[in-house]
Amino acid sequence: MSDSHAHDGPHEGPIKTPKQLVLAVVFSFIVPIFLIVLLVKYVATDNRPAAGSDGLGEEAVARRIQPIGSIQVKDASDASALKTGEQVFTAQCSACHASGAAGAPKFGDTAAWAPRIATGYEALLTSALKGKGAMGAQGGGDFSDYEIGRAVVYMANKGGANFAEPKAPAPAASAAN
Repeated sequence: MSDSHAHDGPHEGPIKTPKQLVLAVVFSFIVPIFLIVLLVKYVATDNRPAAGSDGLGEEAVARRIQPIGSIQVKDASDASALKTGEQVFTAQCSACHASGAAGAPKFGDTAAWAPRIATGYEALLTSALKGKGAMGAQGGGDFSDYEIGRAVVYMANKGGANFAEPKAPAPAASAAN
């Protein structure tokens, strides 16, 4: 074999000076590290909202997940939770009975209430609970039958009756017994 080579001259490559060698080594480490840092930053900010957006703010999340309704359980025997006849009248009955709308006897009008009072408290209460004429049934609504009864007594007494306040419901039996 021959020891002669076709290229006996010095090795020729892309790096010709020591300065080029240093730059190539530095860039071969800096560029990948820079790219890794950029990728980490991109991944870390991917879950954040855009600038000026409060879509994931605590207040915005709280508004979106707030309950749309609530349930209130009333104890029928708790006298402090029960409404008076006047309160029920103001909340429910006054819409029609204050103005006499739809043929309802006007509040305090003794002539309009006299024939109804003559039928008695039970008949008036039944009309209120089950409905009569244009008046819808009030039983099973926002107020208990006892509270509706108190409102009937309140309205009838202001119309000339002398009905006694209905008796409060008996306390519910304890579940522990």
